[in-house]
Amino acid sequence: MLDVFVIGGGINGASVARDAVGRGYSVALAEMNDLASGTSSAATKLIHGGLRYLEHYEFRLVSEALAEREVLWAAAPHIIWPLRFVLPHHKGLRPAFVLRAGLALYDNLGGRKLLPATRTLDLGSDPAGKPLKPGYRLAFEYSDCWVNDARFVVLNARDAADKGAAIHVRTKVVSARREDGGWSIELDGEGGRQVVRARMLVNAAGPWVDEVIQQVVGKQDAHNVRLVQGSHIVVKKLFEHDKCYFFQNKDGRIFFAIPYEDDFTLIGTTDRDFTGDPKNVAITEEETDYLLGAASEYFRAPVTRNEIVWSYSGIRPLFDDGASAAQEATRDYVLKVEGSAADGALVNVFGGKLTTSRRLAESVMEKIEGVLGKKGPAWTKTSTLPGGDFGVKSFDTEVRKLTVAYPGMAPKLLKRLMRLYGTKAKLILGEAKSETDLGTHFGADLHAAEVDYLVAEEWARTAQDVLWRRTKLGLRVGAEDVARLEAFLAAKN
Repeated sequence: MLDVFVIGGGINGASVARDAVGRGYSVALAEMNDLASGTSSAATKLIHGGLRYLEHYEFRLVSEALAEREVLWAAAPHIIWPLRFVLPHHKGLRPAFVLRAGLALYDNLGGRKLLPATRTLDLGSDPAGKPLKPGYRLAFEYSDCWVNDARFVVLNARDAADKGAAIHVRTKVVSARREDGGWSIELDGEGGRQVVRARMLVNAAGPWVDEVIQQVVGKQDAHNVRLVQGSHIVVKKLFEHDKCYFFQNKDGRIFFAIPYEDDFTLIGTTDRDFTGDPKNVAITEEETDYLLGAASEYFRAPVTRNEIVWSYSGIRPLFDDGASAAQEATRDYVLKVEGSAADGALVNVFGGKLTTSRRLAESVMEKIEGVLGKKGPAWTKTSTLPGGDFGVKSFDTEVRKLTVAYPGMAPKLLKRLMRLYGTKAKLILGEAKSETDLGTHFGADLHAAEVDYLVAEEWARTAQDVLWRRTKLGLRVGAEDVARLEAFLAAKN
């Protein structure tokens, strides 16, 4: 019998599985689709404290999140790195002194050590002002971090598997019933139908958490989450510098404009209640208009539909605290335990976000230890994720090392591989001397050697897994490339 069975392969589930197996518990995880195929790959892709949450007095959440920025950066410096955010003062909205006071609190609330502090900008002379309309003069520049969200999930799952956890993708939990002091869990997935037993169940199903309680566990009165839709658009690059923008909108909401994948700008997010099936979520015309209009309020050149190259939408499963507006609902996570060691305990996970996922997992572990007894100590705060075993400021040095080791490869390819895989990039490159040695070419700079690695080590099964979650090369390949990749993967599966 397993100690812990985790339902959900998003960031919360993967983080819990990793932490638990690292402490010595036997662990399995099931994800009904691909890892990070839901909320966890539809974020604004930031490791941040959540500056706007200060307005809603979420001080505990913001403090915890701020403290996690440098912890996670150190754990995965290939997929997480610092960014500078420019917050222009918009006359008629929040006063400048309010912005500055909030940022002073933001700088000091979370024990910042490496990230630079806030500074004041004159947009009339600073390069960050050049893409903006001339009416914006005063701005504040502060620090947060970027994360490759889907890879963050996959690397947590990979580390869990390396430590002994069983990771089941495309495996639906059909039912979970208490039996003989534990859980009898029926699975339907790549291995067909099977039943596993576990002493404790962790429901980290994100937008489907209530559905799991109702349909899998069989408790019909579950209404714990408020589903909030957030959508983003990706447009052709709007500015040349590497800073991001944090913009206020006239309705009191905020949105970001962030350099994305070298040649694009990411704009988002929206905040609206959602009532449909989370698997069918898609950006609406209303949301698209909202983001285009909001961005055009700030940028000199209007941002139009013709510039959109991609859009995506996801559902945040926020704990339903009764807030009147979606943007006011708490972003804090809530854990609820049902049952005991005698009859099978269940931990339900509501809410959470990328930034606090490691801390959420530690909180879940407290619940698990309370039921199953303590095994190993907490360990993730000083650990690294696969490929992240180098200094937080040493990324460029590692790229240079890779360039020296593989002189026949295009520097752009080597940098991309380092960004995705860190020191594991050498496992893909192997003994190759040139790109032709990497096998079949699938467009952009994707080759069979990388695809083979993603299938063998990162549970990739489809072209979408490869192109949109393990990499973002979907932005750069054509329909024929996708068809050839699908055929290649189908032959392997």
